[in-house]
Parts: sequence; structure tokens; C-alpha cells
Amino acid sequence: MRKIIAILILFGSLGFAATAFANDVTLALQTPEALKAVCEKVGGHFSQDSSGYECGTDCHGKPGTSCTVFCKPGAKCYAQAMGGRRIHNVESALEAPGKHAR
Repeated sequence: MRKIIAILILFGSLGFAATAFANDVTLALQTPEALKAVCEKVGGHFSQDSSGYECGTDCHGKPGTSCTVFCKPGAKCYAQAMGGRRIHNVESALEAPGKHAR
């Protein structure tokens, strides 16, 4: 019985830890031009092909893959950001979170 409880606790804590490292969010539809403009503003790398368009940054103003936004033509966009932070829009998904006042 103790082993079962220990295993459940282990898997539960791993599940919570995994959600703290990456955050996936659905965002409103963005045109390729709008996403490219935001991408250039935050220092990311924009790419587009037949499957969709995306922007990737290192979350700190340089191209990378730690923070990404991917959009399929005519559909909603999907953002992924490391660190489990809250994403409200495309810009917040691609750049580092601001400092909190204490």
C-alpha cells in the first residue's frame, strides 16, 4: 500500500513540475503580416510555408525556439512559452515577462 501511495505522489509531482516548464495557449487569429510585425518588434525569427506561419524567439529578444507562436491559415494561433508564465497575446508569448514590482 505504501508503494502505491509513493508512486501516486511521484507521478503527481512530476505532472505539476512539467506544467511549470512550458505553457501552451490558443490565441486569436493573426494575419501573417501582423505576426511578422510583432516578431520583428520582439527580435524573433519569422517563417512561412504552405502549412502556416510562425515566429520563434529565445524569450529574450533574439531568434530561438523557447517561445513560439504558430498559426495555420484561417485558424487560431497557438503559443508555447517556457517557464509556465501567463500568455495574454502574441507579444507576451514571444518576449520575456516584465519585472514585478514588490
